[in-house]
Amino acid sequence: MYVDSHCHINFPDLADKLPEVFDLMAQNGVSHALCIGVELETFPDIRALAETYSNVYASVGVHPDHEDCTEPTVDELVALAGHPKVVAIGETGLDYFRLTGDLEWQRERFRTHIRAARACGKPLVIHTRAAADDTLRLMREEQAGEAGGVMHCFTESLAVAKAALDLGFHISFSGIVSFKNAAALREVAAAVPLDRMLIETDAPYLAPVPHRGKINQPGYVKHVAEAIAQVRGLTPEAVGEATTANFLRLFRIPA
Repeated sequence: MYVDSHCHINFPDLADKLPEVFDLMAQNGVSHALCIGVELETFPDIRALAETYSNVYASVGVHPDHEDCTEPTVDELVALAGHPKVVAIGETGLDYFRLTGDLEWQRERFRTHIRAARACGKPLVIHTRAAADDTLRLMREEQAGEAGGVMHCFTESLAVAKAALDLGFHISFSGIVSFKNAAALREVAAAVPLDRMLIETDAPYLAPVPHRGKINQPGYVKHVAEAIAQVRGLTPEAVGEATTANFLRLFRIPA
């Protein structure tokens, strides 16, 4: 049994073929999918998916890359997170790779999400790229550990992983861990405690080997488990069982 802890099945590449998406999930033993919010404008679509499908859950947040969209307030995020199928705040965080210049607005947005997560008692889904030091600094300053959560699509060093783990966070690996040039990331996957690990697709992006270059789907998350299992000397089923248990516990979803 596997779980996709981070996907975007509301995006056009997948929204138009949901029956196929859910069929592949069933074929590959993927029991749940967490559909991640990236803008308040599209959140109603994600919430509707979670209301329609019993095994789909939602998060609410505004991605750090998105500039021309509604800026969330703490109160707005808390109110939207009150829905029973909304299990997390995010995707939030910092990204200094795609955007340059004065990014203080990005840091303030991140602080808003952390404060909302602490206020409503739901975990954070954190994105960080080329911004690890500031991401960890803001997490400490805003006491993000009180909410907990996950560092999604992790591609940073083991030192960054350990710092996030020390703050009470989980580490989630995507299809990148299966890429030929990701040996350093596989070393991190071998070292992160299994009881603090999640797996994800970030679909429709980052399809794992053997589907690299194709449109990604939640059903492909088993290949992420396979890559991790190989470096840890485990079976994919063992990785799936552990990460599924972690997912259900972190997001307080009944088994």
